[in-house]
Amino acid sequence: MVPEISIIIPAFDEAERIGTSVSKILHYLASEAMNAEVLVVDDGSADSTAVVAEAALAEFPNIPGRVVRYDLNWGKGFAVRTGLTAAAGRIALFSDADLSTPIEEMNKLVDPIRNGESDVTFGSRALDRTLIGTHQPWRREQGGKVFNLVVRTLTGLSFWDTQCGFKAFEMKKFRPLLDVMQIDRFGFDVEFLYVANLRGLRLKEIPVRWNNDDRSKVSVLRDSVRMFDEVRQIRRNARNGAYGGGR
Repeated sequence: MVPEISIIIPAFDEAERIGTSVSKILHYLASEAMNAEVLVVDDGSADSTAVVAEAALAEFPNIPGRVVRYDLNWGKGFAVRTGLTAAAGRIALFSDADLSTPIEEMNKLVDPIRNGESDVTFGSRALDRTLIGTHQPWRREQGGKVFNLVVRTLTGLSFWDTQCGFKAFEMKKFRPLLDVMQIDRFGFDVEFLYVANLRGLRLKEIPVRWNNDDRSKVSVLRDSVRMFDEVRQIRRNARNGAYGGGR
């Protein structure tokens, strides 16, 4: 049976928590009797991420699941694109490996696509901040607000949170766009939304529950600089016609 939904989990050196996260996702899918598959994309981990993920997937043999692995670390954007390319579902959802947004929130994103109302949906921490359980440290939270302001200024996107690691796609419309995506690391979220908007897809920002995980691998200084550079790269790509025509 072809799955309706593909759930993609990019993972880099996540042996410590990937097993628990995959198990939570599988338990939820089983309890809801969803027609879904689970793809863990091991982005060149140096630890046992792939082995742990495969063991967790094996606990639910009736739910299709597999690990896609390659040897070099290319970045989260590359991992998500790899998972989307391999996805068999009509709808694909990617979730961060730490499940900062609980998997129980997925229908908030899937239903508007399933009902034909949207083509790309994405979780937001900014639209209803009462849904945030555990906040990020103050400096990281303020840095996120500054980054979003830069994104809105440089791209013209009107959204309040482009970086939440919980997004869903109608794959018949989104899959052709994967070929033009060029950002391999953290700026890929902005590129996904920018290109989808440019090509006329219907986007919807949706408030979701979210909890900070202190084990985040994002470095405020190093990765913020890289993300600003990647947003500027997106603008250059657009000016050079790399993303094709608009609406």
